[in-house]
Amino acid sequence: MKYGFIGAGAMGYRYGVMMQENAGIEVDFVDSWKPNVEKVREQGGVKVARDHENQHIVPINIYYPEEYTGHPDVWIIFMKQMQLADELERDAAAGIFHRDQYAFSAMNGMGHFEKIEKYFDRDKIICGTAMIATRMDGPADVDFMGPENGEVMHMAPYDNEPADETTKQVFNDFKAAKLGPVMATEWKGMCMSKVVYNAVVNTLCTMFELQMGQFIEYPKVPEMATQLFNESFDACERAGIQMIETRQEQIDSVTTTSHQFKYHYPSMYQDFSKGRPTEVDYINGYIAEIGREHDYVCRTHEFIVNEVHMVELMRKYKHNN
Repeated sequence: MKYGFIGAGAMGYRYGVMMQENAGIEVDFVDSWKPNVEKVREQGGVKVARDHENQHIVPINIYYPEEYTGHPDVWIIFMKQMQLADELERDAAAGIFHRDQYAFSAMNGMGHFEKIEKYFDRDKIICGTAMIATRMDGPADVDFMGPENGEVMHMAPYDNEPADETTKQVFNDFKAAKLGPVMATEWKGMCMSKVVYNAVVNTLCTMFELQMGQFIEYPKVPEMATQLFNESFDACERAGIQMIETRQEQIDSVTTTSHQFKYHYPSMYQDFSKGRPTEVDYINGYIAEIGREHDYVCRTHEFIVNEVHMVELMRKYKHNN
């Protein structure tokens, strides 16, 4: 099958390059960020490294939505939550979406599948999560973090029906690309498992401007993680959401991944450090919203959301000094 990517950012490049190089799959990128598109065209591709080493140019096909005439079987969507609705609207206006196409996304946070459903049939949407760390250092310049063959991701049909033949082929193509896919049977619990993880690691690393390896040096991290995970699990249990990992497995994963990706700054910090809005409302804020909807107050998550927004606000004073 042929794949198209909506969004040529850190994770879009990670998936697309690995599919192209490891599995020989035909891939096109569609992106609206002009500096990124023009840099690819200037240097003949995207600059790729792994853990700061072996930097090289990988030739790719990249287009603005209005100039794209291809017809991929599957769109893979990696955008920031705040940008997704506008991007999908622009892509639809350009006429690049078709009724026979599938869509896959493994974006951080929650709320994106409802936006994607406006343009794709529910039985053609594949939900995903990715425990795959990637850093984007500039336009068309990415660094794959973590050892080769260390990638892990989950996927599940949006309609919670058994995987159809196209979904199975996507799974096989991800496997050939060495992206480490695991098929789940229910998408919401799968996705919330990643959200509650990000609500600990991404958010706390951002607040204190830490790499994951620096973060885990603090001996009280497991205790802090336990407090946040307990609130998350309590809220999800009241909402009838069954996550794919237990509370203890989630707590343990913070230590494991922080050592595995010790030089990585999470994506939320990457946004914050570049002066962009963070996705905290779609992560900690989403958990808090689930709690409120089911008569449970996630006090720590709500406090953290306000703290992150306060830190975003304070950037103007730091910059002026």
